[in-house]
Amino acid sequence: MWAEYGAFILKTITLVVILVIGLIAVARASQGNSGGSKKSGGRLQVEKLNDRLATGADRVRQVVMSKKTYKAHQKAQKADQKATAGKTADQVWVLRFKGDMQASQVDSLRREVTAIIQVASASDEVVVVLESPGGAVSGYGLAASQLVRLKDAGLSLTVCVDKVAASGGYMMACIADRIIAAPFAVVGSIGVLAQVPNIHKLLQRHQVDVEVLTAGKHKAPMTLMGEKTEEGRQKLLDDLKAIHERFKELVGRYRPQLDLAAVTEGDFWLAEDARELGLVDQLETSDAYLLAKARSADVVSVTWVPQVGVDQRLKKAFSSSLQGAVESLSQRYIP
Repeated sequence: MWAEYGAFILKTITLVVILVIGLIAVARASQGNSGGSKKSGGRLQVEKLNDRLATGADRVRQVVMSKKTYKAHQKAQKADQKATAGKTADQVWVLRFKGDMQASQVDSLRREVTAIIQVASASDEVVVVLESPGGAVSGYGLAASQLVRLKDAGLSLTVCVDKVAASGGYMMACIADRIIAAPFAVVGSIGVLAQVPNIHKLLQRHQVDVEVLTAGKHKAPMTLMGEKTEEGRQKLLDDLKAIHERFKELVGRYRPQLDLAAVTEGDFWLAEDARELGLVDQLETSDAYLLAKARSADVVSVTWVPQVGVDQRLKKAFSSSLQGAVESLSQRYIP
């Protein structure tokens, strides 16, 4: 019985593997035949948020209003639409940036900014709904530069922070003409961090010899397996201090009202306290701000959606399934 069961399992696994390989082959072939989508690498998704808000509100009215009252409301609404037909409304462009350690969404941000700059008017406003705890200097430096492009184009820039904009996240936020944050959002952490694990002593203890060869006195002052030296440590500290000074200069350039000495030592604050220091201008959620804007302007969301191949989707689905199985087993067997 067990032999038959094992043979059945092996056959099932074999069929699944063949199916996955076949799907990947078909996906790659289809990508090769669709030259335009492959070259673009994705698509730009544009949505008028006013329509979404109106649909949601209308659905609620249908439930809470009597039929007579609802019909009267619809009639009045149509009259308002007719009266305002042909009038040009202000434009508010909405971007969303959720940052990871590498600021990997920066490529999408570049495309979104480029699209907006080509069509926006000088009177338009760009709202960036930002969430990031910070990360790599190069990634967040480039992301901040994309927001500078919007200001250089003469557009008004507002950054909304609902949860966190710290370190590299605040590097982006400080570019804005106005920073709006939810009361318990975390902002600040204007500092620089580097962590270099070192296992040199562990290797020595087990008599493992590692040679770290470099060309250049200051190439890789501290490494994973090489011996730590005071000279190398000092060099790394000097580099961090230089980056920190540039960070402070950037913040001071765009928010000159700040007392830099008081807010650039790596501390972070809740938005309510950050407002008193000048790190934040207004306490409000992005939802409330955009809802208010939608009453008098066209609020348009612009999102670059990267193209994801079937092989990547399968890989992601497999990883999610595996993670779900592990979590399920953990919950079942671990008290």
